Amino acid sequence: MSFIQATAKAVGAACMILTAGIAAADGAKSSSTGTSLAFSSAIVQSEKLYQDGLASVDSARLVKISTPLGRKAVGTGKLITDAKTLNALPSATGGPEWRCLSEALYFEARGETIKGQIAVAEVILNRVSSSRFPDTVCGVIKQGTGRKFACQFTYTCDGRPEHINEPAAFARVGKIARMMLNGAPRTLSGGATFYHTTAVNPRWASKFRRTARHGVHLFYARS
Repeated sequence: MSFIQATAKAVGAACMILTAGIAAADGAKSSSTGTSLAFSSAIVQSEKLYQDGLASVDSARLVKISTPLGRKAVGTGKLITDAKTLNALPSATGGPEWRCLSEALYFEARGETIKGQIAVAEVILNRVSSSRFPDTVCGVIKQGTGRKFACQFTYTCDGRPEHINEPAAFARVGKIARMMLNGAPRTLSGGATFYHTTAVNPRWASKFRRTARHGVHLFYARS
């Protein structure tokens, strides 16, 4: 049975449920107990048909149809960590989310190793996936912006203008941003949602669990 066929039968079962409910409401000649049993049976049948339909669908297709439009499922893309392969990729482009992530990687980690830049991108995307933070890349990056030194990413509230003066560095982080937004596995940060460089020692660092280090960046997750 195909997924579509199973879903169609599940919808039919749901219609049966509705019909039974209407009949009971109109005073049909059936006891309340009988109607309740018929209602429960229809629910069970509907759920079984739905589950049978899911079981018949290829797992890759399930990932595809369950992923919101415009967002790639994590783990479905390819992770590239060596400079030669990354440099050989075509120039990256994208919409506002890509631009926000690219700028964050440029201003926060353009001097870092490729793995370090990827790990910083993971932190941002891990926050997008967390209910504790905004649910868009731009929302995560701009959280707290407008209050000097009260933002989540310093470059957005340090009072300094953001100018991209190193186009080659921006081109590289742009490719990394594209790769991560395309669903590359997030395997380098250990599930981190926080990071800082070795140049600072924030108070919150002692409260969280360190998950990784790449270059001068230390990564943390809530315990």
